[in-house]
Amino acid sequence: MPDCRMSGNKAAEQIIQWGRSYWMETCFDRAQALKPCPSGATGACCRICHMGPCRFVHSSEERVEKGICGARLSTVVARNFLRMAAAGVAAHSDHARELAIMLLKVARGEITGFDIKDTKKLHRLAGILEIEVDGRDKYHLAEEVAERLIDDFGRQWGILNYLKRAPEKTRQRWEKWDIVPVGIDREIAEALHRTNIGVDHDPDTLLLGALRVSLADGWGGSMIASDIADILFGTPFPDKSEAGFGIFRDEEVNLLIVGHNPALSKALMDVISEPDIIEHARAKGAQGITLGDIFGMRQGVPTAGGFTNQELCLIMGIIDAVVVDTQCIMPALPDLAYNFHTKVITTSRKAHLPGVLHIPFDIHKARETAREIITLAIDNYPNRTGMGEKVKDKTVVLSGFSLESLENMNGDMARFSFAHLNKAIAEGRIRGIVGLVGCDNPRVQATGVHTCLAKELVKDDVLILTTECGAAACAVSGLLDPENILKEAGPGLRKTCEEMAIPPILHLGGCNDNARILNILSAIVSEGGLSDEISGLPVVIIAPEWMAEKEIAVGCYFAASGIPVIMGGTSPVEASEDVAKIMTEIWYERFKGAIHFEPDHERMYDMAVEYIDRAREELNLKTYEFGA
Repeated sequence: MPDCRMSGNKAAEQIIQWGRSYWMETCFDRAQALKPCPSGATGACCRICHMGPCRFVHSSEERVEKGICGARLSTVVARNFLRMAAAGVAAHSDHARELAIMLLKVARGEITGFDIKDTKKLHRLAGILEIEVDGRDKYHLAEEVAERLIDDFGRQWGILNYLKRAPEKTRQRWEKWDIVPVGIDREIAEALHRTNIGVDHDPDTLLLGALRVSLADGWGGSMIASDIADILFGTPFPDKSEAGFGIFRDEEVNLLIVGHNPALSKALMDVISEPDIIEHARAKGAQGITLGDIFGMRQGVPTAGGFTNQELCLIMGIIDAVVVDTQCIMPALPDLAYNFHTKVITTSRKAHLPGVLHIPFDIHKARETAREIITLAIDNYPNRTGMGEKVKDKTVVLSGFSLESLENMNGDMARFSFAHLNKAIAEGRIRGIVGLVGCDNPRVQATGVHTCLAKELVKDDVLILTTECGAAACAVSGLLDPENILKEAGPGLRKTCEEMAIPPILHLGGCNDNARILNILSAIVSEGGLSDEISGLPVVIIAPEWMAEKEIAVGCYFAASGIPVIMGGTSPVEASEDVAKIMTEIWYERFKGAIHFEPDHERMYDMAVEYIDRAREELNLKTYEFGA
């Protein structure tokens, strides 16, 4: 692990310690001061009804001790877990709904400033949805695609459209265990219904409910969000950008985006290059405008890192405005901004912060809103006090991988193919694949667990697919610089990556883009040569620093799809051995997927390679030998 106290990134650690010297509180200080509730942390507290809350304190008596209604500990733990999954699905899928409605409005000509950017992707989705393409105007086609996807939210019978993208044997497992989702909103509502007092009390069926509602995210909401964002803003293709606190410059107006709305990022990117906006910035004494983000989403916006870095950006003292939308926003931002000149601006009607300026982001007047936000940041530039810990560290980042970009990397300079990848896995040159995902968390050495695992896995010939804050952690640590990370790779992985012109770590996007991993795995299965289903592939998902309910949903849809999942930190189901057994042993028997919670990063690594090597053995692949 990196030799730092709070963060695995030295620049972040430097900012944390400077802030502490001025009594500035961050999430790292709060994590030390506020200890987790011992009952709630393990899932042993039930507050579903007002007879309680009922707190279970004797976990050894889980089959005996009961709440006031008679619910046993295993029921309470499973019910709490299902509610976490449902909340995570609601977050991702509500984001997808907004994008689906936006696509519909663009197609109907109801909004300006946005257009159909990727017609090829639109045609691909139309084919998946069995919509006739020939001779169709792109706007009429986009309207029908949007309507068909919007139907998936309120669907009351049938199945989600995108489930057909999964391998047939994977779908058969879902059907056998009755976890095939019908409609996204319906599954969320059913999850909340069955966790109400006096409904479902069987921990097994409650946990199957967590898989079912989460599949509505992975093969529904998140996949829809990624696809529509591709159509509207362009499908990601590998492109170099920058990461780190050094993306912000003393001599420029600095605007930080915290959130997940690609339409807001696009509008801001468009406006900062307008001549009159640039001239206005120069009139205020700035040489230009820098737009940076937290989470590293898309559109070439440089990133300052993941979740725990958002407060640290303010402590640099050179952020003129922070604009936030939804998800993973720290409500302490205004308190920290008070120490500096920084303006904090909320933009979503769903996500307000008390006492800060609210500028509603309306896609019907996106450019006007973006101009207002950027003008406010420019006008605030002269108010800098000079106070702050200015860090110049930044790295090169290669991001923008997707199924489509991999499929099209077959020209003179790019030679990737799924046939080549599968052969390398079968022959043992690539040991397996790990999806490194999830947030960074101040209760551990933030970002340090991500980067430590990434280095060790790559060294042992494991190809990494990374998203969201995991990708941001790798980015700010220099692990997404293809030249640097290739030197760290094991001999088999390095040779294969050189042959296919890809780096050992592929940045696939934000948290919704975890669904891209599902599509890539489906393509691996479709290519043949390894397995006829996702279940049993030498693939593991690791969320080593997870903290949000969204990641419970992500973990569940990967587990249901047949992939073992390792999540870091303490377990939210620790209080019940019965629940833990269902999620590990029983789920593995049924789906070849599982969810483990493991606080030790060395054990996470061991578990991951054990699962990978076990899968290789069961698929009769060549035994992996380092350097062979």
